[in-house]
Amino acid sequence: MARRSKRSTKREPKATSRKSKKAAEVEVVEEAEEGGGLDTGIAVITAVMLLVAILFVDAHLGQYGAGMFFK
Repeated sequence: MARRSKRSTKREPKATSRKSKKAAEVEVVEEAEEGGGLDTGIAVITAVMLLVAILFVDAHLGQYGAGMFFK
């Protein structure tokens, strides 16, 4: 088995940090957007387009008697 060296068994760091130990307090303030932002607009437009596309497909199928709303 390997023998331990005669140095102390306590580990000490070889280098010290140059940074100060003080931590600055930072307060995060989020501003609430009034109304909706770009993300909300994209979601609403996408939902409306999806509903219109479903109605157009159903109207097309309604010509053959297979539509859900248009027969």
